[in-house]
Amino acid sequence: MVSLKLQKRLAASVLKCGERKVWLDPNEINEISLANSRRNVARLYRDGFIVKKPSVVHSRARVALRNEAKRKGRHTGTGKRRGTANARLPEKVLWMRRIRVLRRLLKKMRDAKKIDKHIYHSLYMLAKGNQFKNKRVLLETIHEMKGVAAKEKALAEQASARKGRAKARLDRKAAREAKKSEASAEDEN
Repeated sequence: MVSLKLQKRLAASVLKCGERKVWLDPNEINEISLANSRRNVARLYRDGFIVKKPSVVHSRARVALRNEAKRKGRHTGTGKRRGTANARLPEKVLWMRRIRVLRRLLKKMRDAKKIDKHIYHSLYMLAKGNQFKNKRVLLETIHEMKGVAAKEKALAEQASARKGRAKARLDRKAAREAKKSEASAEDEN
């Protein structure tokens, strides 16, 4: 049996791969053993006596299948967890998500003139102080505050109207009194 160590090394160099990927045709050993240069090895490669083996397949099919199952929530029980709950999904990330949602909503409502800057600021500070669990709670609070503000405005309008009517009544009464006193003064003269 002839040693084809040299040919294998040259073939690996010519084919730009490792020696384990080089296949030398066992039926053409004598022909291959005569090749002692890179040019000869390249010719044998063209003739098909030396072949570059395909790369070994490392299939990810099973990984893909498992990941799909994980997306559905399988394989994530207590026995499969290594990190703490906070390490797996940090509280800070949850907080950032929530506060951004709330602040975005507040900004949108202020820009749409649905809430004034005073309500906006008080709600902004409440959101910062962790008062709202989610968007729904914040919306409920906004409706409540708007209702209170509308009621106060209506009451203020009623009070001012009442004051106006009372003032008009007093003016009329004063005018009548003045007229009466004038008439009585004329009668005396």
